[in-house]
Amino acid sequence: MEYYFSDKLGKLKPSAIREIFKSLSDPSIISFAAGNPSPLSFPISDMAQISADIFANAPVEALQYSVTEGYPPLRGAVEARMRERFSIGREGDMTIITSGGQQGIELACKALCNEGDVVICEEPSFIGALNAFRSCGAKTVGLPIEGDGIDPNKLEALLERTPKAKLVYLIPTFQNPGGTTMGLEKRKAVYEICRRRGIIILEDNPYGELRFEGEDLPTLKSMDTEGIVLYSSSFSKILSAGIRLGYLCGPEPVVQKMVVAKQSEDVHSNIFFQMLTYRYMTERDLDAHISGIKKLYREKCALMLDTLDRNMPNSVTYSRPQGGLFIWMTLPDSIDMITYVRAALEQGVAVVPGNTFLCDTEGTINAVRLNYSTPSDEDIVRGCEILAKVARDMLETK
Repeated sequence: MEYYFSDKLGKLKPSAIREIFKSLSDPSIISFAAGNPSPLSFPISDMAQISADIFANAPVEALQYSVTEGYPPLRGAVEARMRERFSIGREGDMTIITSGGQQGIELACKALCNEGDVVICEEPSFIGALNAFRSCGAKTVGLPIEGDGIDPNKLEALLERTPKAKLVYLIPTFQNPGGTTMGLEKRKAVYEICRRRGIIILEDNPYGELRFEGEDLPTLKSMDTEGIVLYSSSFSKILSAGIRLGYLCGPEPVVQKMVVAKQSEDVHSNIFFQMLTYRYMTERDLDAHISGIKKLYREKCALMLDTLDRNMPNSVTYSRPQGGLFIWMTLPDSIDMITYVRAALEQGVAVVPGNTFLCDTEGTINAVRLNYSTPSDEDIVRGCEILAKVARDMLETK
């Protein structure tokens, strides 16, 4: 039988990252392709103790249906942490608990965008968000990132010639995949441009708690006086990715529409893990736990950068992140990126091709994304040495 798929999904392609995962069952493959938190970052013992207590004393609440907006104690704890940590929480805002940060992004687009509307994104950008926008029928248009984020002047010009723009999607802190952080003056300028034009900003900040160098910068949401910023984040990188819990804070009318949209998707996020997360936040030292993760990633990032510095040809460049999980590595024009990715995999190292993160699904970019949070220290050193050798070999044949 021939199947005819919907227009919204027919053009979507599988995530290259998820497809790469399928090849990683071979234990000999060193993966720099994942976006996973380190397994060393999971507070397994504490979570086991809290889980046992929940099942002993509140099993029905943990196993029954709950409210779409999220477990009320957890919503309160999240709102308190956003105020304390990021100065977020203006009058008229509302918070919803989502099934991972990914769902918050998709619900925002579903609530605000019609078929054919435009979402302006950093280029390159998070593939999960790009696919979420496309699945809602929105068109993604890219704006190249620089070392400190997008150029506000170019954003202004793009908005001027894009009347159907409904959202500006940004990962201003430790960007995925670029590893870059938007500077303070650019944040102010971008907010002012969108405020003046009445354009909603969707600020995605799953990595903001993972700064291991430099000083914190204010979130775009903390600057929001007009209700134009939706702030999305997640527990995936600071507690556990598998619990699939995120949250979004934004103007109540928008979030209320997201609640309605969520009711047609999953009714509510996993209530057991919401209860567990609330208990962890209020009964354990979350800040101390995050400090341990930051130390771990500081060391892993430094190890990857040091190994690249010692082995990679000078014509290969890469970002030097101050936090987050990723390094963006740009190849010289003389090295074909797809050929490089395939050759690296043949040598036992998996990386993500850069075109995966482009708004134009047919576009190309001569870069790859590297992840340092998941592999062991030994694999980081060995994998980077292999990547450097592949690059040197390809340059020598030119």
